[in-house]
Amino acid sequence: MGLWIDVTRTAAGLNVLLLVALSYVWATNYWEFRSKHALGLLVFGLLLLAENALAFYYFMLDPQLSGWFASGAMPTLAGNAMMVLRVLETVALCFLGWVTMD
Repeated sequence: MGLWIDVTRTAAGLNVLLLVALSYVWATNYWEFRSKHALGLLVFGLLLLAENALAFYYFMLDPQLSGWFASGAMPTLAGNAMMVLRVLETVALCFLGWVTMD
């Protein structure tokens, strides 16, 4: 279970970094073009950034929940589901980053 928790934590941290970079690009595009599409991407990125920052806080810094995750007391099915969702989100953000930077 420890490896999966580390993968989940790493994916959440990587998602935060990717979303900061993507939001910066989308904010720059919105500032330059003033299009609704760029504004929509920026709002989407900021909301997803808030969600991932909160998840990262709970996985790494919160004194009660981070200990619960690390102790292995969390049900395996729930832990695996959270890990799969975080990793899928990381893959989706990497693809979105590739499309945005292309």
